Amino acid sequence: MTDSQLIREIKDGNVQLYDELMRRYERKILAFIFHMLKSAHLESMAEDLCNETFYKAYRSLHSFREVEATFSTWLYTIARNTVLSELRKNKTVKVSLEMSNEPVTSLETLPEQMVLRNEKVTMVRDAINNLPEKQRSALILREYDQLDYQEIANILGQTVSSVKSLLFRARASVKLQLEPYFLEPIFEEYEGMNQR
Repeated sequence: MTDSQLIREIKDGNVQLYDELMRRYERKILAFIFHMLKSAHLESMAEDLCNETFYKAYRSLHSFREVEATFSTWLYTIARNTVLSELRKNKTVKVSLEMSNEPVTSLETLPEQMVLRNEKVTMVRDAINNLPEKQRSALILREYDQLDYQEIANILGQTVSSVKSLLFRARASVKLQLEPYFLEPIFEEYEGMNQR
């Protein structure tokens, strides 16, 4: 059953099918929210904000119109707005883009290559944390969630050309911040970070 068919059934009163919609998107939405909360050290709130996102989506499902956006785009928009609202409550924090999901290991047990790679990951993460919020969000949606330009534009409330510009500026800014530290091209090491 497609998202559209599920949504029609749910709107017609078959509300238990909403669980299926949640199963389809829960991991992606949770990962997106987790990445946005990471540098704020609020990642423990990711599950709560994910649940809040799905609750808000359920309550507003009657207003969802497929002609305006896909369900996934609409859901990412709700997730982004939920996270930004929470971050505004905690004004001392920044939105983050976690560059690695590697487990933390004692530096004494790591070979020199691993230590250097972890330092690079930290530098890239810090550079991305310095980006303006819309550039960070665009980068998360493009590189981690693999959304196309139109979907990102819908989520951010921008045009496709604005999204391309945001991504270009984000990548250029990260590269400029990191040039003093790396002689080799830094993005080649990170899957999905090559410009497309």
